[in-house]
Amino acid sequence: MTLTTRSLETWTAGEARKDMYDRAQVVLDVISSEADRLARIVNDILWASRLDSGQMGVAIQSCDAVELVNKVIVALRAHSSVEVALAVDSPAELPPVAADPDKLRQVLTNLLDNAVKYSPDGGRVRILLKQSGSRIRFRVEDEGLGIPQAEQARIFEKFFRLDPNLTRGVGGTGLGLYISRELVMRMNGRIWVDSDGRTGSSFFLELPIA
Repeated sequence: MTLTTRSLETWTAGEARKDMYDRAQVVLDVISSEADRLARIVNDILWASRLDSGQMGVAIQSCDAVELVNKVIVALRAHSSVEVALAVDSPAELPPVAADPDKLRQVLTNLLDNAVKYSPDGGRVRILLKQSGSRIRFRVEDEGLGIPQAEQARIFEKFFRLDPNLTRGVGGTGLGLYISRELVMRMNGRIWVDSDGRTGSSFFLELPIA
């Protein structure tokens, strides 16, 4: 096909517009990502401030643990990496949990968000629910970067962050796990971590049955 001068100009203009659109889309994606990151930082600071000042109240009620987990998973899938598969494993029948639903969702969001964030090579993030005596146990496990055993006792401390050299530069505010611990304590539960320090981590959360 022979291009005339006019058709060549039209084609060139079209390519230029496409290139400008692609560049603008990249910029918009960066802005959106940074806005989300800043929003999470502000949110963490506000939660920590309310906890430290004693202004964070809890309203314990009977909650459907599986329903809460599924809502958190849906929200995370909207912005998590496509390289990470999110899965839920729970029994057909599970007693309701005694918790503040908003606070429990925040804790689960923190744990699952961390699991995704510290899985830079992809893999699977799974949350398992089961009854353990008079409590409901949540287990969030990933196949990502492990947590050195020497650091595991400190990761729930305020502003504590793992060495960036061990996490490939993945960072955060150092408040997410602190907030989770404080909220769990206020809901009469407990939270802990298990990791071999090399590959993958499992965070456990237990709350009373309603």
